[in-house]
Amino acid sequence: MVNTEAKIAKILLETSAIKLSPDNPFTWSSGWKSPIYCDNRTVLSFASQRAEIKKMLAAKIKEEFPEVDTIVGVATAGIAMGALIADELEISYAYCRPKPKEHGLQRQLEGRVEDGAKIVVLEDLISTGGSSLKVVEYMRAEGFNILGMAAIFTYGFPIAEENFANANCKCVTLGNYPSMIQEAVSSGYVKAAELDRLAEWRESPSTWG
Repeated sequence: MVNTEAKIAKILLETSAIKLSPDNPFTWSSGWKSPIYCDNRTVLSFASQRAEIKKMLAAKIKEEFPEVDTIVGVATAGIAMGALIADELEISYAYCRPKPKEHGLQRQLEGRVEDGAKIVVLEDLISTGGSSLKVVEYMRAEGFNILGMAAIFTYGFPIAEENFANANCKCVTLGNYPSMIQEAVSSGYVKAAELDRLAEWRESPSTWG
């Protein structure tokens, strides 16, 4: 039986949600050079893979946070998958921005969240955790009960682990960087000789390249 981490890696690679290019690195908005680029929204275009992730992530949330009764997606990448997960679990849904909207009603939280709701925040991808944790911070300040956060994939940066620990926020994911690299090598997506460079990037992404 294929484990969840390997299955997620396979799905993200076959849908091109994740691209690996150690020799011609990508440049992130932060300016970091990276051998990997991840956009899990791409999976939304593939019906069977989208359904698989929806079912796996819903099951993971129910296992890790059995009391959950509300999903809150992080804008923008977590909005669509968050709605799918809430539908699968047949529970309430809303979404939240890391900061208030700059026009109209200037809302940060869109949708109705009941007082006393037991909330799991849904993100598509965990890098440093910064923008995701802004949503957690805001909702806690508003008096909401945040059980934790769930996401499809994490790079597993040490800084992210530190940020979630400092925020006292449990975070669970389906896939991770080491499993992704294993699958990429097994499938011939990258060469075994490139493994060291890929591992070095995760340990110090701000200085790599």
